[in-house]
Amino acid sequence: MDWYLTVLKKYAVFSGRARRKEYWMFFLFNIIIMLILSVVDNLVGSLGIIGGLYGLAVLIPGIAVSVRRLHDINRSGWWLLLAFIPLIGGIVLLVFMVLDSKNEGNNFGSDPKLTSV
Repeated sequence: MDWYLTVLKKYAVFSGRARRKEYWMFFLFNIIIMLILSVVDNLVGSLGIIGGLYGLAVLIPGIAVSVRRLHDINRSGWWLLLAFIPLIGGIVLLVFMVLDSKNEGNNFGSDPKLTSV
């Protein structure tokens, strides 16, 4: 849960680096929360409004953590635009997101493994 809250605390921080664990834990918690909100939406009959509002609330932190994750593998945040290329863009981004970073500093900052828990 700390990884999820860390991303929310860095709401619109696009500089720096994010570890794989930070990115994937945020992604996992978002999926769990969206599933729960989907059930709540169905029970209440709100036609997805609750889930939609949550999705809008975490849109900017999601983009920010994705950019920081790309920085961790020494890629520019502009690579995130690959998501607009059908199928191939998503596959390339998935590969980028699972790559491990080097244990050294890069153009975007020092190794987050040395400074975070």
